[in-house]
Amino acid sequence: MQQWADLDMFFCHFSQVFNRYVEVGRVVLVTYGPDAGKLAVVVDIVDHSRVLVDGPTTGVKRQSISFKRATLTDLKVAIPRTIGTPALKAAIEKQELVARWNKTAWAQKIARRTARAELSDLDRFKLMLARKTRRTTVGKAAAKLRKAAAK
Repeated sequence: MQQWADLDMFFCHFSQVFNRYVEVGRVVLVTYGPDAGKLAVVVDIVDHSRVLVDGPTTGVKRQSISFKRATLTDLKVAIPRTIGTPALKAAIEKQELVARWNKTAWAQKIARRTARAELSDLDRFKLMLARKTRRTTVGKAAAKLRKAAAK
């Protein structure tokens, strides 16, 4: 009987429910096409594979988009169905959507990737020198600690 209690304790930590549902107000990241990498908000659901999105603050025009070209995020904006673009823009700015997105690990990862991709040859060289300097400094400090511990 103890083994069942252990299993219950094990599985109670994994009871998180799926929470990225397709719903009006859900924020999506466009992954393909001319708007790739931009955020948009689901304004209406067309059918089981398409949604109507709009991104007035990010430059995404109102359009029907397939789920194959967008990824759902954890963010949501409280809006009614088929809201107009000016009202959506006001709701996005009021709820600080871009600031909330920039705080997520996902957005920070994308920013790091693009910053690294935009490095010039000289910038990559400077980065290599900085990493070498850091490596030698850490190595010297570790050697000093090892030497002190050996005494």
